[in-house]
Amino acid sequence: MIFSWCVSILILIISISLLMGKGSFLIAGYNTASAEEKARYDKEKLCRVVGLGLLLISIMLMICSYYKFEMPNYLAWIVPYGCLGVVLIIIVLASSKNTLRDDGDCTETCKKEAVLM
Repeated sequence: MIFSWCVSILILIISISLLMGKGSFLIAGYNTASAEEKARYDKEKLCRVVGLGLLLISIMLMICSYYKFEMPNYLAWIVPYGCLGVVLIIIVLASSKNTLRDDGDCTETCKKEAVLM
C-alpha cells in the first residue's frame, strides 16, 4: 500500500513539473530526438499534453491506493480502462499536429533553435 502511494505521488510530481514546462527531458522519444527533430515540436504543448495525462493517471492510482483491494464495482472497471484510455490519448495527442510548431516546416527560427540545442 505504501508503495502504491509513493508511485502515485512520484507521478504527480513528474506531472506538475511537466505542466510547468520543465520536464521535457522525461518524455521518451523527445529526449532521444535529434536537435532538428526537437525543433519541429512545440515543447510547451508537448509537456502540457503529457503532464495532463500523467495527472489523470496519478489521480486514478491514488483512487486505487485509497480503496486498496476493496474497490467498488463501478470503479473496478473504470480505473484500469481509464488509465489505458489516457495512455492512448497521450500517444495520439503527443504525435499529432497539435504539438507541432505553427510555422509548418523548419524555417530559419527553427534552424536557429536546432543549432542552439
